Amino acid sequence: MMADFFSWWQQLPYAMNPVIFSLGGIAIRWYGMMYIVAFSIVYLLSRYRIADEKLSFDKAFPGDALTWAMGGVLLGGRIGYILFYGFSDFLANPIGSIIPLATTNGACRFSGISGMSYHGALIGVVIAIALFTRNSGKGFLETFDLFIPALPLGYTFGRLGNFINGELYGRVTTSMIGMHFPAAPGSGLRYPSQLFEAFFEGIMLFVLLWSLRKRAPYTGFLSGLYLMGYGFVRFCIEFFREPDAQLGFVFLSFSMGQVLCFLMMAAGAAILLASRPVRAKG
Repeated sequence: MMADFFSWWQQLPYAMNPVIFSLGGIAIRWYGMMYIVAFSIVYLLSRYRIADEKLSFDKAFPGDALTWAMGGVLLGGRIGYILFYGFSDFLANPIGSIIPLATTNGACRFSGISGMSYHGALIGVVIAIALFTRNSGKGFLETFDLFIPALPLGYTFGRLGNFINGELYGRVTTSMIGMHFPAAPGSGLRYPSQLFEAFFEGIMLFVLLWSLRKRAPYTGFLSGLYLMGYGFVRFCIEFFREPDAQLGFVFLSFSMGQVLCFLMMAAGAAILLASRPVRAKG
């Protein structure tokens, strides 16, 4: 019985189709659908917080802020990937890196954008929210703290999209929990690192932040805790995730993701310290 289960488990990536359905040659993919699900979850849970916790945000605020954030995710994620993971390709073909085109029978068509960076998306969201809050009447960290508890749960679905796509797979393993990924070189088992990230960076971090949302001692606490928590968990999971082939290890035995996570943890610690109220002496 267990042998049958592990046989099914290890071959599961071959059974998954990244395309939900096609309409007139346009493919509707699970990965894109997961972005919609993720933003919907963050939006609905943030609306729930405003009503349940009597937060001083109007009902339109989450939608307006997330519209800006969505632009930050898409632009920041793509630009971040180019800068962090594909800069040599960008230098060799700047236009093709930004606007991928393919030629079929003499016709030129958009081939789709592949490659998004979480850390680039985070930077894009930070810039977008900073611009949005200039005229929103709300503070930058106050706005981030509103969305942060729900963010990991939304992020869970992004990693499930990576899993369905068969991308961002883990390193080679002999463990029974390993899987065969069609796009991976060789025929060995690999860690399903996307599922590790979905659980630890997503569900586990969501449970922690959601349980603390009403007990945050000061503005910026949840944001700083998220940066440190995500950075630490992702740093650890990177030991199971296959480094990007074009980069390998960029510093000692650390991947680019680990270097960026270290900076992320440092930023989180800085926010926790800088936003902490100063106690009056005497």
